[in-house]
Amino acid sequence: MTLSAIASSASLNLIAQASGAGASGAGGLLGNPMVFMVLMFVMMYFVLIRPQRQRQKAHEELVKNVKAGDHIVTAGGVHGIVASVKDTTLMLRVADNVRVEYDRSAVATVKKKTEGDAAASIAHKS
Repeated sequence: MTLSAIASSASLNLIAQASGAGASGAGGLLGNPMVFMVLMFVMMYFVLIRPQRQRQKAHEELVKNVKAGDHIVTAGGVHGIVASVKDTTLMLRVADNVRVEYDRSAVATVKKKTEGDAAASIAHKS
């Protein structure tokens, strides 16, 4: 390579770098990849993390308010009526003369005993 070819390629390289620096500076804040990472984290928080925390708090409140007579379904799929409640466990009546003790954390859903349920059970027995 000749000296003039090296000088011209060096000057072209400097011109390209100068024009590239000016173009990236014109991008401003949105040209920074860190901004997109922060926006992605904020979006993930509102789409995934926050709703899960709300569901978890609602479930904790549901389990805390379980009382005798409530119809529940456990995480294993066992349906029954709460016979008695202790601090960390509850006694579940699953059939006549069959009572099973479960941990409170095993409760999946609760159907509160309503007046309609009581009337239906009385009518069914007669």
